[in-house]
Amino acid sequence: MPDQPPSPPPPPLSPYTDSVRAYYAAQPSPLVAATGIVLDPRGRVLVLTTSYKAELELPGGGVEDTETPEEGLARELKEELDLSVPVGRLLAVDSRPPGPLGRSLVVHVHLVGPLTPEETSAISFPDGEVTEARWLTPEEAYAALDTRKASRLRAALAALYSGSLAHLIEGVPQPGSPAGFDPARRAELEHAGAYDTAGHRAARPKALTAASVLFTDSAGGVLLVRPAYGDPDHWNLPGGGIDSDLGEIPRAAARREVLEELGLDLAPGRLLAVNWSHRPGYPARVRFLYDGGTLDPATLARIRLPATELLEWRTVPPPELRRYTKPPLRRQIEASLTARTTATGPLELHAGRPVAQAK
Repeated sequence: MPDQPPSPPPPPLSPYTDSVRAYYAAQPSPLVAATGIVLDPRGRVLVLTTSYKAELELPGGGVEDTETPEEGLARELKEELDLSVPVGRLLAVDSRPPGPLGRSLVVHVHLVGPLTPEETSAISFPDGEVTEARWLTPEEAYAALDTRKASRLRAALAALYSGSLAHLIEGVPQPGSPAGFDPARRAELEHAGAYDTAGHRAARPKALTAASVLFTDSAGGVLLVRPAYGDPDHWNLPGGGIDSDLGEIPRAAARREVLEELGLDLAPGRLLAVNWSHRPGYPARVRFLYDGGTLDPATLARIRLPATELLEWRTVPPPELRRYTKPPLRRQIEASLTARTTATGPLELHAGRPVAQAK
């Protein structure tokens, strides 16, 4: 069989001539693009002015040939901004019906950063397509971008803060989207019975759960640990997240975390309190606080910390807790100490404060 002649290269993308439209309309799959939500340490969003469009853009572009969306975005960041940084997790997927090119479009939206100060200062425009890069607060970016891109950004940040994913069509979050959909509208649809089982489960708000153990020494000092992550000036109770996806229950999580963090295999005592805290835009957090009892000097001497997770431990007299813990945790500890000494509880707490009982 004679060699087939090579396929002619596709016509240029601009201007949108009849031949360009015909070429793309004949292709068997949607166009795919990747957008980066590039953040700096202050939570500002990178917004671009380009040489080829009047409206402002978010970083990214078309996915080419055999690239994955992550590979395409990494290439675009390097070509447009001279940035060689990892492409983070998927925040949103947006789709559009056929537009001027006769092709539908699927956009993957990924987190990039937060960039370090060195990375932000190294941004340049090697290929000339970008003429200016600005860092805007999310609110400033919503106002500066066109409606579709602003909605896409808003939903992506909602997915980032909630630890979820946004499902969009033409930039609009869909009713079953796990993130980005208006909570009031979700409640209306729920009450109207408009959700199927899968959509209802995906759209319901989520909560993070943790279990902690309150240990004291013979002098009444509270055992605290200093983390090697986050803010090392704020100490914690021993404990951590509940692996509910593995079927773990709070009490089992408390015992596992104490073993992992302190090297002590001790069964937790009674439940002292359950604390509920909430920050707008983030999942609610639920903490189960168990009584670990009083540890004698020999038991305290057996404590062994995981070097990669915890820096040190100490026992802190209750009047000094303010120096070591954030106010919500301090209030939880103080309420739990009261429940322990008065043999009351379990207490129902909101951000460490007892919830008033309705009469």
